Amino acid sequence: MSGHVPVMLAEVLATLAPAAGGTYLDATFGGGGYAAAILDAAPCTLFAIDRDPDAIARGAALAARFAGRLHLLEARFGDMVERLAEAGVARLDGVVMDLGVSSFQLDEAARGFSFRADGPLDMRMERAGPSAADLVNGLPEADLAKILVEFGEERHARRVARAILRERAAAPITTTARLAEIVRGAVPRDPSGLDGATRSFQALRIAVNDELGEVRRGLEAAMRLLAPGGRLVVVAFHSLEDRLVKQAMAQASGRAGTPSRHDPAALLARPPAGFHLLTPRALRPGETEVAANPRARSAKLRGLERAA
Repeated sequence: MSGHVPVMLAEVLATLAPAAGGTYLDATFGGGGYAAAILDAAPCTLFAIDRDPDAIARGAALAARFAGRLHLLEARFGDMVERLAEAGVARLDGVVMDLGVSSFQLDEAARGFSFRADGPLDMRMERAGPSAADLVNGLPEADLAKILVEFGEERHARRVARAILRERAAAPITTTARLAEIVRGAVPRDPSGLDGATRSFQALRIAVNDELGEVRRGLEAAMRLLAPGGRLVVVAFHSLEDRLVKQAMAQASGRAGTPSRHDPAALLARPPAGFHLLTPRALRPGETEVAANPRARSAKLRGLERAA
């Protein structure tokens, strides 16, 4: 499991509070860091899912170590209800979701997630379906720009999309290094020091894997599965994901905005909230953790509990 450092591990365990005899789900197995810690913390049963077949294969040793207690399933967030039902599980005492891309995916150049090392322009978590290269070389300029704005919050999306179309006309864009070079040439230098290719790579990765759609479906599925007193703990790493988590938890806990007094809906009795927030404000990693693991710096943890 070298290369993988679970973010905010102490805070995740404290918020999840795994208990003896409980049944839990690690919805993003990745390198197995959370899974191992949960199983060490209490004599419980843990199901772990990941859409990346490489992650499931890596988990074999951990599954052997916790034989009978750790069960690995290859699945997306949105499929968790059905996959757990196949395993005879209809209720959970807790769910952990660590959103975004894993350290293994970022660090393996052949997966094409990062511009830090040159590799094929891929970014597919499941190694199936259209790749980032397919989008970059096949989409019209307007569609590319839309992806860059919506999923990368790239202010210079039009310029980047135009540069991509110009360069792909000369030769298909098939590597991470070439795409990064094209993007950097189309955007001004960021005064914060952020690499100019960061937002575009994030946007393409989210689009290739429908990550935000999966987050929405995963949050809904996790809440459906929680037993009374069950807890959902989510760690998000960028504003688009965290916004979805914050809104979903506010809605579930009855903290979503109330209608205007001029709106007829305000006259209707509001149903009692089925959940309550464990984290009125998102928890953030401490300075020591960020210094040791810079990838933790943007993390935000939110927790929710189903009412007893």
